[in-house]
Amino acid sequence: MRSCVHNKMWGSRAFLAGWLLLLLVQLLCLEAVPISIDKTKVKEPEKKPEEPPASVDTGLHYDRYLREVIDFLEKDQHFREKLHNTDMEDIKQGKLAKELDFVSHHVRTKLDELKRQEVNRLRTLIKAKQDLEGGNDIAVDHQALLKQFEYLNHMNPHTFEVEDLDRLIRSATKDLENYDKERHEEFKRYEMMKEHDRREHLKTLDDEERKKEEEHFEEMKKKHADHPKVNHPGSQNQLKEVWEEADGLDPEDFDPKTFFNLHDTNGDGFFDEQELEALFTKELEKIYDPTNEEDDMVEMEEERLRMREHVMNEVDSNKDRLVSLDEFLVATKKKEFLEPDSWETLEQNQAYTDDEMREFEEHLAQQEQDLNQKAFDLQKQRDELERQQEQLNAQKMELQQAVEHMERLKSQKVDPPPEVLGNAVPEIPAVDSQLHEAQQQGHDSAPQGHHPVPEGHDPALQEHHPLPEGHDPAPQGHDSAPQAPQDIPQEHHGQENQNQAQQGLPQTHDNIPPGHQEVVQSQNQLP
Repeated sequence: MRSCVHNKMWGSRAFLAGWLLLLLVQLLCLEAVPISIDKTKVKEPEKKPEEPPASVDTGLHYDRYLREVIDFLEKDQHFREKLHNTDMEDIKQGKLAKELDFVSHHVRTKLDELKRQEVNRLRTLIKAKQDLEGGNDIAVDHQALLKQFEYLNHMNPHTFEVEDLDRLIRSATKDLENYDKERHEEFKRYEMMKEHDRREHLKTLDDEERKKEEEHFEEMKKKHADHPKVNHPGSQNQLKEVWEEADGLDPEDFDPKTFFNLHDTNGDGFFDEQELEALFTKELEKIYDPTNEEDDMVEMEEERLRMREHVMNEVDSNKDRLVSLDEFLVATKKKEFLEPDSWETLEQNQAYTDDEMREFEEHLAQQEQDLNQKAFDLQKQRDELERQQEQLNAQKMELQQAVEHMERLKSQKVDPPPEVLGNAVPEIPAVDSQLHEAQQQGHDSAPQGHHPVPEGHDPALQEHHPLPEGHDPAPQGHDSAPQAPQDIPQEHHGQENQNQAQQGLPQTHDNIPPGHQEVVQSQNQLP
């Protein structure tokens, strides 16, 4: 059974590289097996207690938050002791998370601070995403959007509780299980897109250029496949090559235990995923060179992932995504280690099938069709908006012209200038008064008694200008009023009428009925 020693803390960090669930279990990590001195003369590396190994990135988007929480939980003695006595099933059921209630106040306070920082980080990301999508004026419902982050309790953004630790363990376990699968799918899409782009490029070429391009492509494929033999990952031949070329030791002196301790870089007694992948560098350098046109570095990283997964599947017996010394030593005794099959590289194992490529291109064609339709709809909307804008501009122009017309009409109805006001026409009541006096003078010369109304004259005139009561009638013997002077030429009357018209006074009229012409003439002779 594995014994607990001073470096128990280091096991959790190894688990961080892989499975968070097992990271907590591996706080019970082993003391490194003593290395016997052999002819390789390899000195056991000096151990530095309390010096934590370098943290590794799990690839999760909340990796920093995860590592910081684990780092502070490790500092609580009670939590570490409970962890030593907790098996894997209890951890899955959340029993370990309940021990958070007994963690020291200092650690709990720091965990609260870490959670608040993580919530603020997520809110900042949500706001930045919204800004990029053009929703600056839309209110953000952070509580609703935080639901998508299952590794923390968004309903309580201020304190780190038991539920937060339980969520973190479950989410990290699930996400790490799917991490490699997602990476493979991403690589598959990358390869299919690269092939799609190549085919589309060929469509743009004429027959001669297309033939040359195809020949060049086949030449690059052959050149990439022409490389030294690649050893089976994790096999004796592969490890011996690392022993010789990387460690500078004699391959005849290969010792699995010594090899393990040499490459357990953090000294925690386990090979984590990063330490395993580092063992495949020499093999990958046989296939890929960043200076070669035919070599794709994205494919190199996929090849590294394939090698690591293969070794984990063969050696990691408890599936904790860590290789212990015992698991490693057991694997070195298997036939697959001593006499492995040949390793098939990526060029021998296409990442996608023909059916997958066909579905991918159909999906791209559908996406392109949808984008074209959206572009057409947007252009149609733009045209309609422009048409409506033109109508609005026309209405605006008509309204502006109507306003200008109203302003012109208003300007034509202004008051007359002051000089016109100085020559104002005499009021009509004054003329009526003069006319009334003339009538009275005429009646004074008329005979007493009945005053017949001349033919064609309105009788109301007499009623309108009655003689004053007690007025002395004209002397008898005079049948009519005195005649106006007859020596005034007719032309003089016309000129006088014109002058009176210019002064705004009543003009003389030759067609005035008999008996009244004298009255009008006497009116015209008034000063």
